[in-house]
Amino acid sequence: MNEPRHIIRDVGPADYASLLRLNRESEHFLSPLSLPRLESLCAQAWYCRVTTSEGIVQGFLLAFKEGADYDSPNYQWFAHRYPEFVYIDRVVIDVAARGRHLAKALYEDLFACARSQGLTRITCEFDTDPPNDASRRFHERLGFHEVGAQRVAGGRKAVSLQEVNLTEG
Repeated sequence: MNEPRHIIRDVGPADYASLLRLNRESEHFLSPLSLPRLESLCAQAWYCRVTTSEGIVQGFLLAFKEGADYDSPNYQWFAHRYPEFVYIDRVVIDVAARGRHLAKALYEDLFACARSQGLTRITCEFDTDPPNDASRRFHERLGFHEVGAQRVAGGRKAVSLQEVNLTEG
């Protein structure tokens, strides 16, 4: 039996309910999103795309370039250190669709978009306290490495700040 075909495309307003649902499923690793916040983030995002199967949103990736008016302490960490970067704010895959390499496909699409515009530094973070070992392993496989660490959420969480240079390897 064949797997359904997945399509990666830009997010539209009709996708917002699905993105909010997916974000809620993984909120223990992400910051909460309201509809107004999601609309604001999508409006200023450099990359805001979904992966769909048979018209159903299975996941999304949201990323910002330097210069965005984004208050995330992790985005701000990179903004204070790098003149040019793409920051992956969140990637979320539906629980029922995990294991199908959809996050990897979104990352590869993001990398291709960045390369097409001459961008080479992709940044992100993942939780280390409490630990998100699946995210750590995923980012290691894609060539990310730690460039810093910080405590966030009033000290309740610690994150590993990561980057990958698309011109290496």
